[in-house]
Amino acid sequence: MTRFPYGKTFLLGFGFFGISIIWPLFNSLIPPMLEDLGLTALVVGFILTWDNIINMFVQPWVGSRSDRTRTRFGRRKPWLMVGAPLAAFFFILVPFVRENFVLIGLAILGTNIGMALFRSPTIAYLGDLFRPEERSKANGVINLMGGLGSAAALFGGGALYKIGVPLPFIVGAGVMLAVIALLLLIIREPEPPAAPAASQAEPGVLENLRQVAAGPEKSGLWLLGAIFFWFVGWNAMEAFFTLYTRNVLGMEVGRGTQMLTAFAATFILFSIPSGLIATRAGRRPTILVGIAGMLVGLIAGFILRQPTQLLILLALMGVFWSLININSLPMVYDLGGGERIGAFTGLYYFSSSAAAITGPILAGQLIDLTDHAAIWAFSALFMALAGVCMWMVRPRPAPAA
Repeated sequence: MTRFPYGKTFLLGFGFFGISIIWPLFNSLIPPMLEDLGLTALVVGFILTWDNIINMFVQPWVGSRSDRTRTRFGRRKPWLMVGAPLAAFFFILVPFVRENFVLIGLAILGTNIGMALFRSPTIAYLGDLFRPEERSKANGVINLMGGLGSAAALFGGGALYKIGVPLPFIVGAGVMLAVIALLLLIIREPEPPAAPAASQAEPGVLENLRQVAAGPEKSGLWLLGAIFFWFVGWNAMEAFFTLYTRNVLGMEVGRGTQMLTAFAATFILFSIPSGLIATRAGRRPTILVGIAGMLVGLIAGFILRQPTQLLILLALMGVFWSLININSLPMVYDLGGGERIGAFTGLYYFSSSAAAITGPILAGQLIDLTDHAAIWAFSALFMALAGVCMWMVRPRPAPAA
């Protein structure tokens, strides 16, 4: 039996570490800036969907296009070399223009475009470098590194924010560039399949969806539906959590950001075990357990108001989220062949991006009509819908090694 390549996997994880540095800071520190400009929760939620509106169209195209890219650097690396510096520049700009709505909007937009250009190609390495039976384990290790990035961003970013508002943006962008540069130097891309004929049309999102839905049981569509619903629930929670802690619990923004570290920490600890559990028990039942645990946690969060109890709850929810998040992308990869890893990566992010557009907008409207505590009930509803869709999934037989 071939030994699992943990060393190579941890090296690839540095790319996920870099991506995961930026988004927790973006989602936790930018909403209060927008609220301070006098914007309603609905408008804040809409602005936070810009990245996902871009991702819906850019990431599937970039993922598919990177399958066809042929350069002396490889087919994925050119996208990292362009996207990461662009995202870092605009991300650093955000706190310096935060008092001007137009300028902060442009800085947010630039950050979103830069991230969209290199995220799918980075994550496509999971399919490029690992056999199907290795992908849950590999995704566990990679998400361990991503979780370390999230925890560092939330805890360190909250502390730096108290010292000076621009500091978490500057440090976060610098760390992202450093780890992406390391990834570019270390990772050796495998020899790609033969390049398609130049006259062959570039497959679009609808064509990729058609291929996923080609099975007689439609499990591919049910799986994408589950991905959509659980990301609607959690992205809405992540977008409004710091506003919830400030407006309902009376906490400072920096402390509210640090509370999410408990969620990230247990996600880190259980990233590798989640992949191992799915390898033994199967991806579908493992994900269903994760959905059930998240649903119970979200219902409990609606009731709790004591910060210590909420911190413990977030830690428990991080465990269940790892069961979901570590194993969903490998399930999507089971639907495609090696020559279309980038396309299926983009399709996964098409579904999650559509969710991240829907979640903050609907949740922001609900908060405007009620109060910030309603975010827990909102997220619970969509997590329940994810469970229904996942129950309908009938996994296809695993490809031969």
